[in-house]
Amino acid sequence: MSEHGSHSILVVEDDPAVRNLISTALESRGYQYSTAETGKAAIAAAATTSPDIVLLDLGLPDVDGVDVIRRIRTWSNMPIIVISARSDDSDKIDALDAGADDYLTKPFSVGELLARLRMTERHLGYMAEDAAPQKSVFTNGGLVIDYAAGTVKLEGRQLHLTPMEYKLLCLLAQNTDRVLTHQYILKEVWGTSQDGDLASLRVFMGTLRKKIEESPSRPRYIQTHVGVGYRMVRV
Repeated sequence: MSEHGSHSILVVEDDPAVRNLISTALESRGYQYSTAETGKAAIAAAATTSPDIVLLDLGLPDVDGVDVIRRIRTWSNMPIIVISARSDDSDKIDALDAGADDYLTKPFSVGELLARLRMTERHLGYMAEDAAPQKSVFTNGGLVIDYAAGTVKLEGRQLHLTPMEYKLLCLLAQNTDRVLTHQYILKEVWGTSQDGDLASLRVFMGTLRKKIEESPSRPRYIQTHVGVGYRMVRV
């Protein structure tokens, strides 16, 4: 993370002195920011401008800050850092239970505020990685799975898989180059991890291989790890 902020911040604070302090700190670090002085204005700004992070004072003149958090949480997971003069544990718990991500008690130092922002930005980075949209079509050599259409083609020819074979193939494809244990596959596909179902797994894997492998005894796509599980190989 660079020293300069790359995210947009909504500052919700009715005290002009505190608002100016925060604004100056954000400006000096290159953050884009906007301000709101009431709860209603904060809810409207959060809905219309979709800031990356909200800095929220709880003691607002019209709507309690905890209610602002609850309202925003009905449609968004944007990080909310509470900045409040209320230092009781019960107030912190109320805010966190309502959906706040962090809690900073007044008076606070600019250094501490910026450190909390950097931490929140790191979390945003991880969330973005986790939420990277999955491609709707998986391609591996001549094997093509269209998840949206629920179809599988091999070298341009459509394959007719049973629902269980299709689920197995999709699970392996979504974990390409990772060895999936028998127990993991049983749990994900059958909802159980009983060893007794291992025979069923081997049967389905055998029928799936006959459909997608040119030579099932020398598989190209699905590799067996004896005694452990199976792996979809990147062709």
